[in-house]
Amino acid sequence: GIDIEAGGRVKKTNREAPKSENLYLRLLVKLYRFLARRTDAKFNQVVLKRLFMSKMHRPPVSLSKLCAYMKGKEDKIAVLVGKITDDTRLAEVSKLKVCALGFTETARARIVASGGECMTFDQLALVAPTGTNTVLLRGPKLSREAVRHFGAPGKPGSHAKPFVRAKGRKFEKARGRRASRGYKK
Repeated sequence: GIDIEAGGRVKKTNREAPKSENLYLRLLVKLYRFLARRTDAKFNQVVLKRLFMSKMHRPPVSLSKLCAYMKGKEDKIAVLVGKITDDTRLAEVSKLKVCALGFTETARARIVASGGECMTFDQLALVAPTGTNTVLLRGPKLSREAVRHFGAPGKPGSHAKPFVRAKGRKFEKARGRRASRGYKK
């Protein structure tokens, strides 16, 4: 059977509160805990769950991605539990209403300059307490550089990136890596 230690088995491993000590985040959690309890909107439950998440699970979204996601939905409010970052490759920003946990200075300036609006979650709770006319967005979680190393590098068919000290001629460039040294896979 199961060797149960004192306290019984661990049944729930989901977060019930954020690990962060950030006061403002804690206040938002209080607000959305109330909204999730008192309204029937799934939106508030999802936002609350995402407020608990670690930074890795709250990836940033660039302005260019934001504009692409919001194409044709300019009248709605874009909601992201995370940070909005600037993208210098984007020539012009469309007029958007955005609610996020944070904005980089340049991203905020560009949104405001295009006639848009940057909101916080407490402002959103007043405007749309049940999440009506909002688009809930998420960033690319697997875009971290660390994810490229997941798997077994060197295994046939695997595209995992090896941890190599340098990219020079002497480092992991022997058999199996170039045709002049035996074979190239």
